[in-house]
Amino acid sequence: MTASPASDWDVIVIGSGIGGLVTASQLAAKGARTLVLERYLIPGGSGGSFRREGYTFDVGASMIFGFGTKGHTNLLTRALADVGEHCDTIPDPAQLEYHLPGGLNVAVDRDYDSFVARLSALFPHEAKGIRTFYDTCWQVFNCLDAMPLLSLEDPAYLAKVFFRAPLACLGLARWLPVNVGDVARKHIRDQQLLRFIDMECFCWSVMPADRTPMINAGMVFSDRHAGGINYPRGGVGVIARKLVGGLERHGGAIRYRSRVTKVLLEGDGPSARAVGVELASGEQIRARRVVSNATRWDTFGGLVDAAHTPRAETTWRRRYRPSPSFLSLHLGIDAAVVPQGFHCHHLLLENWQELEAEQGVVFVSMPTLLDPSLAPEGRHILHTFTPSAMEHWTQLSPSAYRAKKQADADRLIQRLEAILPGLAGAIRHREVGTPRSHRRFLGRMGGSYGPIPAMRLPGLLPMPFNRTGLQGLYCVGDSCFPGQGLNAVAFSGFACAHRIGADLGLNPWALPA
Repeated sequence: MTASPASDWDVIVIGSGIGGLVTASQLAAKGARTLVLERYLIPGGSGGSFRREGYTFDVGASMIFGFGTKGHTNLLTRALADVGEHCDTIPDPAQLEYHLPGGLNVAVDRDYDSFVARLSALFPHEAKGIRTFYDTCWQVFNCLDAMPLLSLEDPAYLAKVFFRAPLACLGLARWLPVNVGDVARKHIRDQQLLRFIDMECFCWSVMPADRTPMINAGMVFSDRHAGGINYPRGGVGVIARKLVGGLERHGGAIRYRSRVTKVLLEGDGPSARAVGVELASGEQIRARRVVSNATRWDTFGGLVDAAHTPRAETTWRRRYRPSPSFLSLHLGIDAAVVPQGFHCHHLLLENWQELEAEQGVVFVSMPTLLDPSLAPEGRHILHTFTPSAMEHWTQLSPSAYRAKKQADADRLIQRLEAILPGLAGAIRHREVGTPRSHRRFLGRMGGSYGPIPAMRLPGLLPMPFNRTGLQGLYCVGDSCFPGQGLNAVAFSGFACAHRIGADLGLNPWALPA
């Protein structure tokens, strides 16, 4: 076992997901000596990319928010710019196309008025309610977009931002305890339309409207029209690689194949403090602050033993549970099978009763429609995934596991024939990932997508921020306010870096412009 000197680093970040990288790069830009430790070979976690036989596949979804050019909600743009980086992006003319029961097909246009008109034409008796509901989402978005999004745990920040935008702050506080379903039912009565709004939430929160916070919906339902969906040229993994480049340019470092097994603590009980980490190799590295980009389940009970786990984590686990993982297919297909005008992103559901069922909803991304360089000439990438729980993939023999992968993948491809006839015969490259794959490569308990409410909760109020009950230990990522999605975890990264910057005396006095 080896140990680093007592003050080698100001901050250690465990994991190089987008939340961890935004935290690390922001801190490095403030002057903190920052080290990222990544267990795998590439950065980005579920926001990474990998190459196979001429294809560049995104690990997770390719529907990316946060690359706008105005306001404050363009968090990926801002995170990169803060460390001297920039991503070339390609605008998507639509967020996605829904294929829903009863022949309900809706494409969400980049233009807001076009989308509202399209939806109102399908539900003319609800035209007023549709406009009022989505206009309400804009109220939330405008509050968010009026202020730099930093740590709500910093009283100095709260005072400054309230002085700059008092009405926006008061408006945002109003929506914190509210869920989408409460607002939708206030303006809309048609049950099929309410189910559509459930699906609007499910496509990114994996929860129906009653359990989706209004703050998150305000961001997503409006930013897709304000900043728009913009795909990073070269694949989603470019974001992580550029953040790493910015981190290193500002004196930070990242180490791959460095699996952290323990957060080092000094002291007992309430006085315990995180002082570093221990790797699987036995090496110990010390720092003034430690940030976990692992899920809270992997952090407490894994990196931190049960004896030192704060009581608040038990309360959190009663309120939230892990979402399912995914069955995921990365396919290379003949371009000839893709019809003219096919959208990049699709969502498919045949039966409303299957909304939250095992392998119920099907998500589809075809990023080569925006960036053809990701596949060989004459080919397209088709990434499709559907929620699947770990319990369906455990205690299988190797042969039974392989057989289930084959059968479930074949069934998923058969379902996709409804929107891509002839798909099965057009596949030239095929890789199947299961919850076990997600657990292995992403290091997430059960391969989970992130926390979802275990009960009906008051909006985002119960979601924890970045500080934990242990001194010197912070969390960042989708287990923290405001939740899942690349732009959301970037928000968490900005907030975490700001809170640590306040604790270390590194923050500038003025708020960002």
